[in-house]
Amino acid sequence: MSERGARERFERLLLPHLDAAYALARWLLRDDSLAEDAVQEACLRAFRFLGSLKGESAKPWLLKIVRNTCYELLARERLDARGEDFDESNPGEAAAGTVVVLPLDPEASALRCADRALVRDCLAALPAVYREALVLREMHGCAYKEIAAIVGVPIGTVMSRLSRARRLLHWMIAERLRRDGTAS
Repeated sequence: MSERGARERFERLLLPHLDAAYALARWLLRDDSLAEDAVQEACLRAFRFLGSLKGESAKPWLLKIVRNTCYELLARERLDARGEDFDESNPGEAAAGTVVVLPLDPEASALRCADRALVRDCLAALPAVYREALVLREMHGCAYKEIAAIVGVPIGTVMSRLSRARRLLHWMIAERLRRDGTAS
């Protein structure tokens, strides 16, 4: 395939999934700058190995490359930091291009924002294997089979991780509401 043909195929198959790639990287790395680096590196790898992509199902293929790149960056960061704690204080922002709709009812809007922040904070606190499974399924709409391909585990493991992740997330939210005294 010519370089021009490869570039056109890359743009057609992979560029539509860059937002999903960045969102996954952001959830795994918990750092905007590292997520950008990971997506850039993953795109370079994807372009280099575009010939190995079979068919038109590019999203799981790209997300697997992003996932692997994220874990490699985390390993490098941990080696470089030599024991420094990973910053978990920034759980993330809305994706670029998000449409903001001003609320009609400020009180209801404040409650929804608080609920989203609570879920986001609890999701960020989940162990990585559970967090990535939930992000891939609930935020990116990946099928179990796609998640299994991305993560490199059997489909039964994906189902198990999702079940445990949902249970743990539910428990964490309930505990936080009980602790903060905001439970009804």
